[in-house]
Amino acid sequence: MTGSRLLITCGHLQRNIGRYRAGIEAQGVELVVPPLTAQQFSAGEMKSFIADVDTVIAGDDMIDGDVLALGKANRLKAVVKWGIGTDSIDKEAARRLGLPVYNTPGAFSDEVADLALGLLLALVRHIPQIDAKIRDGAWPRHEGMSLAGKTAGVVGLGGIGRAIAVRCKAFGMSVTGSDVVTLPEAEAKALSLSQRSLEEVLAVSDVVILACNLTADNRHMIDAAALRRMKPGAVLVNVARGPLVDERALIAALRSGHIGGVALDVFETEPLPADSPLRELPNCVFGSHGGSSTAEAIDRINRLTLEIARNVMGVGKSDMSSFNRVA
Repeated sequence: MTGSRLLITCGHLQRNIGRYRAGIEAQGVELVVPPLTAQQFSAGEMKSFIADVDTVIAGDDMIDGDVLALGKANRLKAVVKWGIGTDSIDKEAARRLGLPVYNTPGAFSDEVADLALGLLLALVRHIPQIDAKIRDGAWPRHEGMSLAGKTAGVVGLGGIGRAIAVRCKAFGMSVTGSDVVTLPEAEAKALSLSQRSLEEVLAVSDVVILACNLTADNRHMIDAAALRRMKPGAVLVNVARGPLVDERALIAALRSGHIGGVALDVFETEPLPADSPLRELPNCVFGSHGGSSTAEAIDRINRLTLEIARNVMGVGKSDMSSFNRVA
């Protein structure tokens, strides 16, 4: 098959497309790479791109029912999501339209887990504050929090959550976890992990780490009531999705001192707005939604998503059943 058009809107792949361009174009595939100036494209922008392409490799772009319907009415065969979270894609509309949606689960569990523990260490040992003061000529002393002997509560026990559990155990923490799916007893035992309800996890944990998917049912799962259930002085780490946390309630809990600190790689609005009160609070450490951002992980997912797209367009050699379809 020749004459296929592949739309690439994921920033990670866009930045590195030069590595793969020659091989893709040699297969008769035309690349469509619109300039990305923000973190993702809006639904309106996606509608302007989607009408004349066979496949899209998307980042966190808004792909709603109207975008999918326009694509289906023309030549779109599938949507390939770079990464795991598909909350920005209307999967119900995709199912109605018969448009497959693929993602890449488990592709960077280790990288996100590494970041979760890095953010936790930065938070409880005040690493950013110490670094900043030393650069200003001071020699500060901050009393941090020991991790050994503490309880880590991991919310979401997929590949990322399980990798986080392993790392928490290595730091001498006991680990409990919550998930909508119960882990097999043997797997939980291998992880030295006790599985409980979300309410129980929040109540017993010194550190709560969010690693679950965002769904229509768990938006703002960490609201004012959930924060009140947490231990006084407990800390929260979010490497999953920003809207899992009600930021207004979180800010209030931080200001009151009930929550000892937060490390956030994701936010309700990204990038974090300049007027967000979170910026004013000292007991916060921030990332920029970069859990997958290592050279190795980016190359791995670039290649995998391109392989999926090639097969959708009929120029690949893999069995499509080997790829993860979510709609």
